[in-house]
Amino acid sequence: MATPSEKCQAFRALHQSGCFVIPNPWNVGTARYLQGLGFKALATTSSGYAHAQGFADGELTRHQVLAHFRDIAEAADVPVNADFENGFADDPAEMAENVRLCVETGVAGLSIEDFTGNEADPLYDFDLAVTRVRAAREAIDTAGGGVTFTARTEGFIHKRPDLDETVRRLKAFADAGADCLYAPGIRTREQIEAVVKSVAPKPVNLLIASAGLTVQEIAAMGVRRISVGGTLARVAMHAFLNAAREIAEHGAFDSFTGVISNAELNAFFDDDRKRRQTP
Repeated sequence: MATPSEKCQAFRALHQSGCFVIPNPWNVGTARYLQGLGFKALATTSSGYAHAQGFADGELTRHQVLAHFRDIAEAADVPVNADFENGFADDPAEMAENVRLCVETGVAGLSIEDFTGNEADPLYDFDLAVTRVRAAREAIDTAGGGVTFTARTEGFIHKRPDLDETVRRLKAFADAGADCLYAPGIRTREQIEAVVKSVAPKPVNLLIASAGLTVQEIAAMGVRRISVGGTLARVAMHAFLNAAREIAEHGAFDSFTGVISNAELNAFFDDDRKRRQTP
């Protein structure tokens, strides 16, 4: 199994050219299955993990989230990017200390967003947001190991869909030391291409949460990394809820038709365990 340092190197290499999909598991089982499908890197999802634990997104503690990162990083043979939300602190120095703790979990990358946690005033002041990016960059560099740093601006998913402001922030974040830039919620070709152009040659992560664009089409716009956030987790939750409601409301089990068998899952995880134990 690769060391954390080797995973960091591999993750950085993925961002150098081309376009790759970084799907988002929410537990060890989904992480191992996704890497078994051949994905070269994985990313945690704050919403997927929170919902699985019975919390709304953003309600988990720093301790819970860091423990989750460590579990996924240790379980995965491929690099893992940590969705570290806003770093669990407003103050840049406190956030930087939390970033140091995040690096220690063994992740190969981490993201910090400019969402304040307050929907009435969702984005940190521009200067503070940039200062926070610089502080995160310094913390990562001081920790060593080459963790890839993604800086996010959250306006499009928190009722501030201003493309000009999004571009202004991402350019400033790039100048402040972010390795990869991310504006979740942008969807149109115009928005995507504007973001890619604004921070080039640095790579851009694009969130895909609905049907539409293909990997080939996204790659043609210059995007380097595609994530799905909590959508895979919601797909699983959606199937679970529909099946449970069918039983509760209609006394029927039709939704069980065609699901993967226990034997198939046992075979996959048994083979996976044996492979990991092989020197």
